[in-house]
Amino acid sequence: QVQLVESGGGLVQAGGSLRLSCAASGRTFSSYTMAWFRQAPGKEREFVSSISKSGGSTYYADSVKGRFTNSRDNAKNTVYLQMNSLKPEDTAVYYCAADAYILAATRTPSRYDYWGQGTQVTVSS
Repeated sequence: QVQLVESGGGLVQAGGSLRLSCAASGRTFSSYTMAWFRQAPGKEREFVSSISKSGGSTYYADSVKGRFTNSRDNAKNTVYLQMNSLKPEDTAVYYCAADAYILAATRTPSRYDYWGQGTQVTVSS
């Protein structure tokens, strides 16, 4: 099992930046595909980005491509989401997710077994 704790959310003006972190427990962090999802009020949870176990492959939703960067540090059991050029439509609760048995390109929330509690990101216009 793995426990996930997100941090780094907050309130930022449009065009600003935030860096989210997701710290994982356990000694097998490098065995997990990691992903970021987000959920805005009244909307379904949507895929943002995922990263392979080694960090060598990353995948992004079209809506964030070129603005967000997903990375991981397996020595620190942490995955990061650098968010630049933020827009009001990026406002949501951001969740970190993990699974040991799926491909890094997986974008379906139900395929991920482990979830963090979420961190709020609010972008003002």
